[in-house]
Amino acid sequence: MLAVDMTGDAVKAKNGSMVAYDGTMNFKKLTGGGEGIRGMVTRRLTNEQMTVMEVKGHGTCWFADRATEISLVALRGEKLHVEADNLLCTEASLRTGTSFTGLRGATQGNGIFTTTVEGTGQAALISDGPAVLLRVTKQYPLHVDPGAYVAHQGDLKQSFQSGVTFRTLIGEGGGEAFQIRFEGEGLVYVQASERNTIAGDV
Repeated sequence: MLAVDMTGDAVKAKNGSMVAYDGTMNFKKLTGGGEGIRGMVTRRLTNEQMTVMEVKGHGTCWFADRATEISLVALRGEKLHVEADNLLCTEASLRTGTSFTGLRGATQGNGIFTTTVEGTGQAALISDGPAVLLRVTKQYPLHVDPGAYVAHQGDLKQSFQSGVTFRTLIGEGGGEAFQIRFEGEGLVYVQASERNTIAGDV
C-alpha cells in the first residue's frame, strides 16, 4: 500500500486504486490516461489502455491494487518506459505518453506500444512480488521474458527474439518461445511471475 501525504498538491493514480484517505480529497477521472483527448485517441489506436484519476487535496491518501508490491522510482528528467498495467501512481508534475517499442508488444497481446513517464518526480510501479532491478551494460545485454517485464529506463535498445525451434514445436523446448533483448546502459524492472502472453501459448 502506498501512502501519499498531500498539502494541496495532486497526484495521478490508476482509476479505482484509492483504498482510504483522511482530510479533504477531490477525485476526478482524467481523459486518455491524463493526456486529454489527443492521449485518448493515441491510446485507442495503440491499444495501450490506461484509466487514470487525479487526486487533489489536504491529508493522506492510500493507494493499492490487488495487494501487489509497490516500487518507487525517482525520476530526474529521465524517461521511464512501463507497462500501463504496472503503473499505480505518479506525481502530477510527471508527463505520461505512449512510445513505440517494436515487436516486443506483439508478444503480449496489448499492442506494440508502451506507456512513458517523463520529468522530475516519483512514480509508483506495481508488480507480482517485489520488482527485481537488473542492470544492463554494453558488456552484458539482458534477455527478459515478456510476461515478466515491468519497466525500463536508461539508454537501452530493445529487440525481439524468437526462441522457437523444431524442439519447441514438438513440445520438447524450454517453454520460453520469445524474449526481449536489452542492449546498452540502463535498468530493467522484472516481476517474479509471468502475465499471460501470446508467447505463452506458442
